[in-house]
Amino acid sequence: MAACDEAVRERILREAMKELLSADWRAKPPEIGRRVDNIVRAISGIDDPYKEVKNKCNDLAISLYPRFHAMVEKSGKPLLTAVKLAIAGNIVDFGALSEFDLEETIDEVMSKGFAIDDFKIFKDKLQGARSMVYIADNAGEIVLDKLLIETMLTIRKLEHITFVVKGGPVINDATLKDVHHVGLAKLPNIKFFTVSNGDPGTGPDRDSPEFLEMFKETELNIAKGHGNYEALSEQPDIFFLLMAKCPVVAEDLGVGVGDMVLKLSDRSETPPPR
Repeated sequence: MAACDEAVRERILREAMKELLSADWRAKPPEIGRRVDNIVRAISGIDDPYKEVKNKCNDLAISLYPRFHAMVEKSGKPLLTAVKLAIAGNIVDFGALSEFDLEETIDEVMSKGFAIDDFKIFKDKLQGARSMVYIADNAGEIVLDKLLIETMLTIRKLEHITFVVKGGPVINDATLKDVHHVGLAKLPNIKFFTVSNGDPGTGPDRDSPEFLEMFKETELNIAKGHGNYEALSEQPDIFFLLMAKCPVVAEDLGVGVGDMVLKLSDRSETPPPR
């Protein structure tokens, strides 16, 4: 993705291997991945190696948006359909997969249920909510997040929506540039919050008290994708929406690779001391 010559690629690989060999095995996967990504960016001199890919993913999802919107409108269960579409959008992930077929995944997902199904709790929670934190995952995927939020707003007028993205580039994670590219800023009552990509000034870490405090102040908390599950699964009262794309995450969830998950983290869980 960084389009480096062979010598630069070799240097990146050697530095990445050094970093991995010295890494704390108790560190969460996103933290380790972020360190490796920073090595790629620093040595290659390319600040956003996935920029072109992210733009293509955004444009592909935007081009398919009318089809997805029609699917929700024609559905007898629009919220369920929008949730499934948002989870199917989680396939847009160059961190876990080298290639994917969004349209094929959409067709497959719409014909099956959840391996972990907390949809009824999710729907009930939405109907009583006034505020929401929505932690995004990848570029392209956020078009389907936008559709889900639009659908949610037809059910409940949310007075405060905080949409969380990375404060700078890391793999193909969504950033503020992507948010504006796909029109999320046009939604009512929405504001944006950035979490750190590892660079100074890009926002707090996902496990920082500043960030975690937001969950206590809102009635509905949503986190999309692998990285957010890996980083936040020990936190209570968060709905995780994702596709299990690798054996490690699938095993942790107790599902199969390729399964859809809508899981509410246990309210009774308390995060272990750091």
